[in-house]
Amino acid sequence: MIKFYLVITALLSYIYQPTSLEGLWITQDDKTGKEKSEVLIYKQEGKLYGKIVRLLLPEDQGKLCVECRGDEKNKPIAGLVIVKDLNLVDDVWEDGTIMDPKTGKVYDCYLNLEDINTLKVRGYLGFSLLGRTQIWKRKSQ
Repeated sequence: MIKFYLVITALLSYIYQPTSLEGLWITQDDKTGKEKSEVLIYKQEGKLYGKIVRLLLPEDQGKLCVECRGDEKNKPIAGLVIVKDLNLVDDVWEDGTIMDPKTGKVYDCYLNLEDINTLKVRGYLGFSLLGRTQIWKRKSQ
């Protein structure tokens, strides 16, 4: 009987684990709706990060982050880590930042998995009410 309870407990804990955000995600242009880039979401030392691995629009190929500050200034946008230092709190990755490579501005950020293939990305200044939400789609294999 104890084995039965152990198996059920293990099964339930597996079923109710939050699905991983790690992997490739497709971003979309807010104005045109066109697919804009591929972002690799990955964990490093318990925190979540996101790196642009490929720009999808022909006009964006080879663009530099001219508005960025610090070490990222004038670096290729493809290769930039734009999501940094997110911590998992109650199934939401928060308390980190996201950078807009078009403007170089850095915003507070949280990521929330809406479903297995849909990621809600919220960037804001100070309060979550003052910001913008994007929906990223998981890249199919």
